Amino acid sequence: MSDPSAEPLEPSIRQAIVPDNAAGRRFDAVLAELFPEFSRSRLSEWIKSGDALLDGAMARPRDTLRGGESVQVQVVLETQTHAAPQDIPLSVLYEDEQVLVIDKPAGLVVHPGAGNPDGTLVNALLFRDPALASVPRAGVVHRLDKDTSGVMVVARTVQAQTALVEQLSARDVHRQYLAVVVGALVSGGTANAPIDRHPRDRLKMAVRDDGRDAVTHYRLRERFRAHTALECRLETGRTHQIRVHMAHLKSPIVGDPLYGGALKLPKGATDELVHELRTFKRQALHAETLEFLHPVSGEPVRMT
Repeated sequence: MSDPSAEPLEPSIRQAIVPDNAAGRRFDAVLAELFPEFSRSRLSEWIKSGDALLDGAMARPRDTLRGGESVQVQVVLETQTHAAPQDIPLSVLYEDEQVLVIDKPAGLVVHPGAGNPDGTLVNALLFRDPALASVPRAGVVHRLDKDTSGVMVVARTVQAQTALVEQLSARDVHRQYLAVVVGALVSGGTANAPIDRHPRDRLKMAVRDDGRDAVTHYRLRERFRAHTALECRLETGRTHQIRVHMAHLKSPIVGDPLYGGALKLPKGATDELVHELRTFKRQALHAETLEFLHPVSGEPVRMT
């Protein structure tokens, strides 16, 4: 239930042109690609309410596109964040009046939701900085999976959030991850394979021909006998992107319960390695570097 005291932000207008290669696809699916900073459910609501227009007119989420149409979205977000503050420790790497950069631990969910009503990063942020209740989503502009650790930036003002979301949409935010994968890879490369929801398992994503563009660049950092440490750089930011791409390449991330399958111990593994693999209860994925432009000064920021 929404809080009657919640006030909307002043609406902003976003515009885009439907690419020619989107011909034959649904309006809602293409809109989600054009504006990835918003959830599909929110975009669908805006289509139905007339806040998302196609060639200046209302359309239906299922309408088929030709390519070349103009899209206009009137963005209106509530300022009020409804989660409760909770005293959860946070590792802060940097902060000023506009942004907060944290090192998220593995095991911490970012947003409250079904199955995780509290105990999340949002709850922790609201305890540390109660003023974030007046910023949509408590200032969160991007996510990390529950069991992925690493660097995240949080906006402390609506102005900063708007600027960071625009950078993410324009792919001007650079993110590098460290991953340990199964198998001894001999070289790096690029995974360029579209991703969308798995056709049968709604908890998973999958490589699909009709999915959203997804590009992951990876290079070798260190090779082991049966595993490889990789540096992964995201060109896009799809849900579970690195995990899906590595599994697609038959080198799933170590400890990934969703895409890695049952634990397979390498032949000749030492007792120490066997113990480490059996007791490792998260995927071996860490967001180690985040680069963006400061939302007010415009200066480059690089956090590790």
